[in-house]
Amino acid sequence: MQFKSTNLKAKIRRFSSNFSFWMTPGIGVKRWLLVILAGTTFIALGFAVILLDTYRTTTIPWLRHFLVAVSLSSFPRWLRFTVFGGIGLVILLFGIVELNRSVLRPFMKPGQPVTDTISNYRKKAKGPKVVAIGGGTGLSSLLRGLKKYSHNLTAIVTVADDGGSSGELRRNLGILPPGDIRNCLTALADDEEMISHIFQYRFGDRAGVNGHSLGNLFISALTDITGSFEEAVAESGRVLAVRGRVMPSTLHDVKLVAEIKLPNEDSEVKVVGESQIPKIDGKINRLWIEPSNPLPFPPAVQAILSADLIVIGPGSLYTSVLPNLLVPGLADAIRASKALKFFIVNVANQAGETTGYKCLDHIRVIEKHLHDLHFDLILCNNNFSVKLPKGIEYVLPDSDIEEQYSVYFAHLVNKDNPWRHDSDLLAETISDLYYEKTGPLVKGKLDSVSSENGLEY
Repeated sequence: MQFKSTNLKAKIRRFSSNFSFWMTPGIGVKRWLLVILAGTTFIALGFAVILLDTYRTTTIPWLRHFLVAVSLSSFPRWLRFTVFGGIGLVILLFGIVELNRSVLRPFMKPGQPVTDTISNYRKKAKGPKVVAIGGGTGLSSLLRGLKKYSHNLTAIVTVADDGGSSGELRRNLGILPPGDIRNCLTALADDEEMISHIFQYRFGDRAGVNGHSLGNLFISALTDITGSFEEAVAESGRVLAVRGRVMPSTLHDVKLVAEIKLPNEDSEVKVVGESQIPKIDGKINRLWIEPSNPLPFPPAVQAILSADLIVIGPGSLYTSVLPNLLVPGLADAIRASKALKFFIVNVANQAGETTGYKCLDHIRVIEKHLHDLHFDLILCNNNFSVKLPKGIEYVLPDSDIEEQYSVYFAHLVNKDNPWRHDSDLLAETISDLYYEKTGPLVKGKLDSVSSENGLEY
């Protein structure tokens, strides 16, 4: 008996919690509850008219006695109203809750109440409009974390890639390279684990498709079906049910060109191709794209101008981040945007691109290629406790960087891959800093910066 009593109390508490959730302001539920209640009331009035007419006109004794009993006519009217109204309201709310539970079951995580599912979705739907600019593994890692805070995400990806599967499809089919876009779509997908396995699956040479990944072939096929690369990317997003948008920085077939100073020599060499630049041992003095004045993708410009937050990086400085910023229209849109602008410095340097660079070196490279581009905040890692593999070095902070820029240091290292950012730590830090600069923090994930994670000014 005690077990049954405890179980009943738990059910009552759960129902009470669900009821209080439906009354929470801002979740977009109460208005529809009122509509359902109004419709139910009119139906009940219709039945009441019929029952009242039957009660008054029937000549069948047993039917009359039955109607007198079920209508509680021997009780005062206020008590009858309270009993019938209360029972009806409880049944109505219970039915709505269970209906929503059944409808949302395919989208719920195991053990997560329907109220939490709806609440989390509504919070993310109202999240800030964030534009992330970059490419490669860094951008997809950032998106993987940010999608837990907002569904209003736009990833702007470089199309200068000319290596591997993407480069081969670009040369043979004449399409823009799909690799970085595939990675971002996968990162933003709802069921990321399964989609990642499918989209990242790479056929062997014996399959007759030259080792291409399934995701690259999928986007290539949709490009042929829809007739345009941008439509193929949009359709891919709909198929994968991604939370956000992924778009190229430009639809022009651009090539990345670098001017590299060779070591121990005064001469410079011109290197063409994103995949070739890191292979040359030397210092990159200058970077540009050819053609030098491609038109930006209009929706990308619109996203930047309407953004609340623009995040540039992480990613390969010269071959992922800068190629986007070298598209003239995008750089102009970033300057004109009223959004907060964060620059994320890489955790580790990349051989062939940024060997020996410190935080300040990354910023100055951006400033050298793009004048008058102001960042509201520079985010740098300060956790160097995890040992890196041989040949990889951390990006270390400069002693005087805080005197020149608004800089925030945080523990951002991925424990399994310490040369990369941790998606969750990076997204949490960005979210906290954004709300700290724009207004009161939101309860829940957007609490104040946690000292337990090692975050400090």
